[in-house]
Amino acid sequence: MNVIDRRDWIKLLGASGAMAAFNPLGTLTQAATSKSDSLATQLYKSLSDEQLEKIVLPVNDKRRQFISNWWYVHTDHRINNTFNKDQQELILTLFDSFHTEEYRAMVNEQVKIDQYGKEGNAPSVGFFGTPGDKDFEFIYTGHHVTRRCDAHSDEGKGFGGSPIFYGHFRTKFREGSNHEGNPYWYQGLIFNEFVEALDGKQQEQALLSKQEPRSEKGQAPIEKKQSGYKGLKCSELSADQQEKLFDTMRRMMAMFRKSDVDATIKTIRDKGMMDRLHVSYYDGKYDIGNDRVWDTWQIEGPDMVWYFRGFPHIHTYFHVKG
Repeated sequence: MNVIDRRDWIKLLGASGAMAAFNPLGTLTQAATSKSDSLATQLYKSLSDEQLEKIVLPVNDKRRQFISNWWYVHTDHRINNTFNKDQQELILTLFDSFHTEEYRAMVNEQVKIDQYGKEGNAPSVGFFGTPGDKDFEFIYTGHHVTRRCDAHSDEGKGFGGSPIFYGHFRTKFREGSNHEGNPYWYQGLIFNEFVEALDGKQQEQALLSKQEPRSEKGQAPIEKKQSGYKGLKCSELSADQQEKLFDTMRRMMAMFRKSDVDATIKTIRDKGMMDRLHVSYYDGKYDIGNDRVWDTWQIEGPDMVWYFRGFPHIHTYFHVKG
């Protein structure tokens, strides 16, 4: 996999000469008066009044809980036409900080490919609230990408109780059973290792044969209800199997910075979510190649949804209530 050069990123985003001249490099160092400021706070402090008006939203704006496979938190205000070169560089550094070094290049490659080389597909970023708000959040959105962080700190605290998304197809809209070139299929393989560790009866309970997974319309991918879930009840797993599932989730989250992973797993443990979760997967067209290597699966409950839809290509929705 090719490593994306940061200069290529800036070129792709298409910063104009006018934007590059506006708000020069000194602005970042002048505005960010405290060395302890997070990267997100540094970006916020570098914004002009005009930029603040364009991209800062109220803390409880409805877009904070929105998710989709292709959307922009600000349709008209993208990275390429809203920020100068130095701010763009800071945004890329911030985005990189969400991911571990091992996976950073592949994530950047995915985002670049999914822009199709078009400036009109450039991602959009924004803030919910201000540094004075407890729930100050930074968001990064675009095709096959939604990432969020607590904007107060560079130490990850999970995903702020808001949903994230990642997905991709490399060459074919309808991927084959090995999802060739897809950087996120490693999660599917790890999930299938967990399935193999279940006994035959448990595997049968988890398989929702000839049924449909969640719709991708509206907010259905992250809808949470209090009861009525199908599949294998995690409350009926042995203690060892529950730990296996915790380990599976941690390994699948390996692309994200360790502090976010630790905070997310801690939330699931501390709030007793495991006993309310259900695990399910799907056959038919959702088992590409009919090879019983499950391409579409869900870990879901009243407090959490991890929806991995591998057909026709990978779309993944993740939300844990804060």
